[in-house]
Amino acid sequence: MLRAVIRSMRPKQWVKSIFLFVALVFDRKLLHLDAFLRTLIGAVLFSLMASAVYIINDIADIESDRNHPKKRHRPIASGKLPTSTAWVIGVGLMLASLTLAYLLEPAFMVIGVLYLALNLSYSTWLKHIPLLDVLILASFYVLRVQAGVTLIEVKRFSPWLYVVTTLFALFIGFGKRRAELSLLSQEANQHRSVFEGYTIDLLDQLITIVSGTTIVAYSLYTFSAPNLPENHAMMLTIPFVLYGLFRYLYLLQMGKGGAPEEIAYTDRPLQVSILLWSISILVIFYIF
Repeated sequence: MLRAVIRSMRPKQWVKSIFLFVALVFDRKLLHLDAFLRTLIGAVLFSLMASAVYIINDIADIESDRNHPKKRHRPIASGKLPTSTAWVIGVGLMLASLTLAYLLEPAFMVIGVLYLALNLSYSTWLKHIPLLDVLILASFYVLRVQAGVTLIEVKRFSPWLYVVTTLFALFIGFGKRRAELSLLSQEANQHRSVFEGYTIDLLDQLITIVSGTTIVAYSLYTFSAPNLPENHAMMLTIPFVLYGLFRYLYLLQMGKGGAPEEIAYTDRPLQVSILLWSISILVIFYIF
């Protein structure tokens, strides 16, 4: 039972909470102990909120998940975790995380409430509307960034990072839809009605648009944001972003794409690219 509960909480998805650290790192407060601890606690609480959402989503999608080649093995869909127990755990996580979020920072709790409300709306009807479903998924990443902003005293955080985060999230969202549509093939509509509004060609076009725009937006950020080094050293990080995007596109086209968190855990070249990008950011911001 405990193993089923942990699986339903999807700890691998907690990697998305790294977006709460965007404000901390790019506002150059990573070495401020108080700001770091507040952001770390916020990331943990946001992960618990996300786990509550995953459990409730699995309850809502139990029938469609049972017909899915991969999702049918999830604890709730397979029956390893009874729905009654799942409801108690999901609601309990939601209430506990929101209460602790309020104690940490009231504005942070407001972001959490908005995140949960959007997720519940997504689970009930927004996920069935083509294009809007991916836009809502992208907003979850942006809300994580905003949640991180509420936890520290921001002085140099650039609005460009909201733009880059939005575009990157759309890129990931459309990529995930493409991978799902490719996996399910002709049976896609039976698993999720939203696939009636998508085709592989349409998704490829959307991915091309968003990936190109992401590169342009990030490039503009590296030399136009007011809080960056005057020597434009941030432009040196562009190649790592290019490779990361190209690598994900390659995996999609080779049929190896899927959930972004799974790829982040398994694809070594992508991991190296992310690591080098992270190191370059830290060196530019905190050493030079």
